[in-house]
Amino acid sequence: MTPNTFQGALLITAMMSATIASAQDAELTIESWRNDDLTIWQDQIIPAFEAQNPGIKVTFSPTAPAEYNAALNAKLDAKSAGDIITCRPFDASLALFDAGHLAPLNDLDGMSNFSAVAKSGWSTDDSSTTYCVPMASVIHGFIYNKDAFEELGLEVPTTEAEFFAVLDAIKADGSYIPMAMGTNDQWEAATMGYNNIGPNYWNGEEGRNALIAGEQKLTDEGWIAPFRQLAKWGDYLGDGYEAQTYPDSQNIFTLGRAAIYPAGSWEISGFNAQADFDMGAFNPPVANAGDTCYISDHTDIGIGMNTATANPEAAKIFLSWVASSEFSTIFANALPGFFPLSSAAVELEDPLAKEIISWRDKCESSIRSTYQILSRGTPNLENDTWNASVAVIKGDESPEDAGKRLQEGLASWYTPQQ
Repeated sequence: MTPNTFQGALLITAMMSATIASAQDAELTIESWRNDDLTIWQDQIIPAFEAQNPGIKVTFSPTAPAEYNAALNAKLDAKSAGDIITCRPFDASLALFDAGHLAPLNDLDGMSNFSAVAKSGWSTDDSSTTYCVPMASVIHGFIYNKDAFEELGLEVPTTEAEFFAVLDAIKADGSYIPMAMGTNDQWEAATMGYNNIGPNYWNGEEGRNALIAGEQKLTDEGWIAPFRQLAKWGDYLGDGYEAQTYPDSQNIFTLGRAAIYPAGSWEISGFNAQADFDMGAFNPPVANAGDTCYISDHTDIGIGMNTATANPEAAKIFLSWVASSEFSTIFANALPGFFPLSSAAVELEDPLAKEIISWRDKCESSIRSTYQILSRGTPNLENDTWNASVAVIKGDESPEDAGKRLQEGLASWYTPQQ
């Protein structure tokens, strides 16, 4: 080796060492609204990452949920935000990407582990660019009191007819309220009602994408049919459901007063702590035996990189780890009911969480129909779906009139529906 060659090799080695050091001798701060997760990040997630990447130190720095968007935007504008940004799904994070605050992550190691549905909450409208790593979804269905079902000799329903036969049997017995859900807070009726059972009628992503494209309307049968089912629910929700709040519904079920709870999987931890009876879960029953089942497997939380970070290489190392099965396993077991969106293998421990996530093996996944693109205008389709679901349950509006009102509102500002 000549002196010049030796010196060149030393220079290359030094440059490589500097690059590695710059990637690993770094401190990262994570911005998040999930302040209830602080101890999980501090005690489980961050230690697991730092054990593999000892040169990178991570700090989880959450803000109260109601203050997060405003606080984060102020920090971003002031160039004082953390390196890692926890991402709400759809428009709030899309606005951050469009403003240049979130980096594109298409080429990040591990992004191939996520389906188009999983990435939909954090991708541009044309799906060409993804800017946050999908972390978790929540799945909708029904949680039920196993003890009550055994006592009354009931089987888990798989079809709509069986579902109402079970409700009728519970109501006839009189020992339990058939279902715990109120209409006071409105969002329950749409989230645990319309968008829970709806994908079975509009065929999940097929119908949702057709609505965005203007190829289907909210007056079509697939969009009216879930309202027809909701119109029957009022008879099974117990006395005073009109004034019943979301916490009321949770308490009625966990105290053992109701047999069925139209649910989001985020309830699992709280229900495990509060209920003293065995619980099971069933996916939304299909209209007819043999039909393909669909579930609302809704993108809930993602995580991305602040374009202004001083440590982009370290941030990418962290985000790639978030896309791994190791992270997914830790997160999903620490927060049962927040399900991994990665295709990487994950072993869950909680029995109820395992039961709910198993629906992915037999049903097609979709997301809430109003969350992507369709609630950007005025009137807001998401909010209108809340009050329409309530009105239908209470009998104040027919399913057909509800669909017509929602369609007219959407068509008033959304060009593909005009």
